[in-house]
Amino acid sequence: MAERVEQEEIFSQVLRAGRRTYFFDVRATKADDYYLTVTESKKFTHDDGSFHYQKHKIYLYKEDFSDFHEMLKKATDYIVAEKGNEVISERHQKDYKKEENTNSEDSTESAKDFTDISFDDI
Repeated sequence: MAERVEQEEIFSQVLRAGRRTYFFDVRATKADDYYLTVTESKKFTHDDGSFHYQKHKIYLYKEDFSDFHEMLKKATDYIVAEKGNEVISERHQKDYKKEENTNSEDSTESAKDFTDISFDDI
């Protein structure tokens, strides 16, 4: 098994949205090029009170930033124009309720602890 090499986090942002948390992490490749990872982490609680997280991650490289930004803006503008900013379904309203106890120090620490996939794993 290949040895994992941790990539240095250059910049990190955390967005908490109910049971979902989004991590935006800027990292560097071995060639010192920057790329962005966007990770969605969703918390699931079992009947016994234990829980686990389901994670999904995308990698976005700088040559795709402009097109990605443009398409994301078009898609979100379309949704807002068609549906407004409100959460539509009751299920999603429940999931979306933001946690009131957010400490920026905890958020930064969580972001550091969360990302566990190195560039070499791709």
